[in-house]
Amino acid sequence: MTDRDKSGVAYWRATLRLLTITLVIWFVVSYGAGILFADALNAIKIGGYQLGFWFAQQGSIFVFVGLIFWYASRMDKIDRDHDVHEE
Repeated sequence: MTDRDKSGVAYWRATLRLLTITLVIWFVVSYGAGILFADALNAIKIGGYQLGFWFAQQGSIFVFVGLIFWYASRMDKIDRDHDVHEE
């Protein structure tokens, strides 16, 4: 295996690790907070609304938008670390 092949394997390993972390966060927020943990979260109120309802309706959207920016910045760092970034 050449150095370029090893670099490609390391790049894809880092990319797949980031993708896995991103999907786990997405799943926990969308399915966990909105469905599985809704009853427990409903004991907490924000602005008169139950937290489980808030996550299901609006909170998850805020988390997803933040997740997009976080993913883009982490992917940019991975690209730069492996010298495959765009100028």
